[in-house]
Amino acid sequence: MMGRIPSRAFTTAALAALTLLGGCSWFGGSNAPKPAPLEQISPQLAVSVAWQGRVDSVKFPLSVATPKGQYVLAGTDGVVQALSAVDGASLWRADLNQGLAAGVGSDGRYAAVVTRNSELVVLDEGKVLWRKTLKTPVVTAPFVAGERVFVLTLDRMVLAFDALDGRRLWELRRPGDALTLQQSGVIGAYGNTLVVGQGARLAGVDSLRGTVQWEAPVSTPRGTNEVERLADLVAPVVRSGELLCARAFQSAVGCVNAERGGPVWSRNVGGTQGLGGDAELIVGADASDRITAWATRNGDVQWTADQFQNRRLSAPAVLDRAVVFGDGEGYVHFLSRDKGKTLQRLPTDGSPIATAPVVSGNTLLIVTRNGGLFALRPQ
Repeated sequence: MMGRIPSRAFTTAALAALTLLGGCSWFGGSNAPKPAPLEQISPQLAVSVAWQGRVDSVKFPLSVATPKGQYVLAGTDGVVQALSAVDGASLWRADLNQGLAAGVGSDGRYAAVVTRNSELVVLDEGKVLWRKTLKTPVVTAPFVAGERVFVLTLDRMVLAFDALDGRRLWELRRPGDALTLQQSGVIGAYGNTLVVGQGARLAGVDSLRGTVQWEAPVSTPRGTNEVERLADLVAPVVRSGELLCARAFQSAVGCVNAERGGPVWSRNVGGTQGLGGDAELIVGADASDRITAWATRNGDVQWTADQFQNRRLSAPAVLDRAVVFGDGEGYVHFLSRDKGKTLQRLPTDGSPIATAPVVSGNTLLIVTRNGGLFALRPQ
């Protein structure tokens, strides 16, 4: 995630949201392009399955929190749980008895989700602390830090609550576009600053007062109508030092300097899923699942890979030895960092991978739409 906010020391858009990703990217359809066949490979990377588990089906934009060696996650049915990253052992479990629309955000103690009834629910190590009904739908997982819970609503309003008692601390309303994207947006932190996606811009917000400190564009939306100009930033985002790198939906990939609050580089490229990366590489797939790796510092193209055309790739994870994508048929693909060549491929349960592979220590968690949990360890 994008850093940590210390503890307390420290005209809305029309809701004509597009369900673009829910309809086409997750599952495809009868008119979807045929996915490229799986290539013949000679495995060059050993990967073991450390443990497996299950949640209910994942029919919402899932985010998995990774505080202190844990995976905190949930299924569509509203069961929220914390699992040990080492062996998958249950640390706590809570059944909210309501379906979820967004989740999960956690700092290791507090966890927050949003139900289909637009109810923000905050738990303290598995025990419900409070519930708060929101006026606007939410599809982005709340962000929890510094004993506060931050929420980004579908119309790009930002809300801050006291994690202990649910008291509303502030709200930030911005003029917005007529359309917003029904896909996980960007919310996190850089130092003491809350960082949120506001359309095609990344904004730094004072976490105590809710005032905007800076804005930096990732993309300049163009088009003849509101649909073509839709360029919301989508999660996940990559942080490397002062740089925060993000994808603007179907528009561009770019990095901004969170210390100065200004853009560093941007490249016009389509795509619907977020990015993976580290201090050297930023990696993402375009709308046809052609993968590109850019140099983090300046955006120069390092390599491209087209062996996964139309396979409905997830956002990636970038490891020390490999770049990892999931696809729409439940396969997990490991690519070399230097050239993008396929090193290994593993099956899961045959359903689409629900979110980017999630790294905690030496464990890589894969979550499928059918609720399968597969913890992998590259050797």
